[in-house]
Amino acid sequence: MANRHLARSVAMQILFQWDFRGRPTAVLPAIINDIFKEFGAGLENEYDYIVNTINGVIDKLKKIDAVINKYSINWPVEQLTVIDRNVLRIGIYELKFSTDVPAKVAINEAIEVAKTYGGQSSGKFVNGVLGAIYNDIVSSGKQKK
Repeated sequence: MANRHLARSVAMQILFQWDFRGRPTAVLPAIINDIFKEFGAGLENEYDYIVNTINGVIDKLKKIDAVINKYSINWPVEQLTVIDRNVLRIGIYELKFSTDVPAKVAINEAIEVAKTYGGQSSGKFVNGVLGAIYNDIVSSGKQKK
């Protein structure tokens, strides 16, 4: 389980670099390779998870960012810190689009990554946004396990 947590951290760092550089798809493989080499030691078994998560986030980016804009009241996605924005992207991807991650795990992991890499209030912010999304999922009857 600790490996998956570290894999999420690596995925967030890759998305951070990609986003910070202006989202260049041409250099994404190089970013993945560089970050994985630097921070992915011992995570070889999680490489597919990392790449699938990154590709999933990028493939669903417009939908994910629309969800962020809907639920982060007064904080459009462009105004969020790069860390908070990408932690939310991973959390929303796992919560709404991934079938491999239980909803509560997606939320808890996103909160922990936000606390580790974000600012003082990042964990609470991520918790509030993902919690509201989860509550709407539950109330709509589309809850995943």
